[in-house]
Amino acid sequence: MPILTKNRKREDTMKLRSIVIALGLAMAAGGAQAQSIDLTLSGGNPGGLWSLLGAGLDRAAKAENPDNVITYQATGGGFANIGLLATNRSDLGLVHDAEVKLALTGQEPFKAPVTNLQAIGYMYNWAPMHFFLKKSVADEYGIDSLDDLASSGAPLTIGINRSGNITGDVALFMLEAAGLDEATLEANGGSFVRAGANEQGDLMQDGRITMATNGIFIGHSSFRAIDENTDVVLLEIPEDVIAATNEQFGTSSYTIPAGSYSKQTGDIDTMALGAMVVATDAMDEAVAETLARSVLEHIDEIRGVHGAMKQLSPELMVSQTVLPFHPGAAKVYKEAGLIE
Repeated sequence: MPILTKNRKREDTMKLRSIVIALGLAMAAGGAQAQSIDLTLSGGNPGGLWSLLGAGLDRAAKAENPDNVITYQATGGGFANIGLLATNRSDLGLVHDAEVKLALTGQEPFKAPVTNLQAIGYMYNWAPMHFFLKKSVADEYGIDSLDDLASSGAPLTIGINRSGNITGDVALFMLEAAGLDEATLEANGGSFVRAGANEQGDLMQDGRITMATNGIFIGHSSFRAIDENTDVVLLEIPEDVIAATNEQFGTSSYTIPAGSYSKQTGDIDTMALGAMVVATDAMDEAVAETLARSVLEHIDEIRGVHGAMKQLSPELMVSQTVLPFHPGAAKVYKEAGLIE
């Protein structure tokens, strides 16, 4: 066979090998790019804010890769979600920072410390505790602050969120820190009434409670109903009560600006609960990295789920202090210059 023909065959063979190798690399790269996540997120009641956050997280994940899926699972709330995460029965959970603080130290309702939780990102920290008191009662007994309640002798019926909801625990703690425990309340002829956010508005309007307490966004529909349908004042909260609550629950101080409600003439200092997306140390680092990158790069998908979420920022996402970040999420935030 002529030498020229042999050389051409050799060249053709080498070109074919190069094409095969290139195709193989392209397929490998395409496979890596197409790698998707399929996660379950435990949240709260269907139709609530957390279900909206679940939808926003799913949209953010799909904006990163159309094959990504985050499936929202309705549960009893943060305490239930921590229980699911502690036993690795859920990939992700929405939880309040205050619930995490109790879980880490094994306080009620937890029987032992929960040690496998790792943060993906903070979603919000602007759900301040409110204490609305009927103005007629406030005027009659000279009450304008939480620490006036016990000494006033007023026979208060106080709405507290249902058992298993962290805002009920926080409200009870704050009232007791201000001197009003259950024994004192009953001695004054009053009582606690367990009721959810919207129920408290109805109970106030019907005269079945004289005071409503909860920790939700300023201007939440349940608060607007109380403000619009009942003549109420927003009570001040002593600084030492706020400080003690933050230490107990890992929450942060917050100010409800003057004018947020119809009869609120000045700023009200309080504390606020926050909520975060939490995974466990069993989550693969690459999965956590993909999730955190999706949220960070497509944050508008989450901001758009509710007017109150417009405040969400990359800086807020990394501002939680109660948990270590999952290594995969931490990698993303370090690359973005958000954490060291």
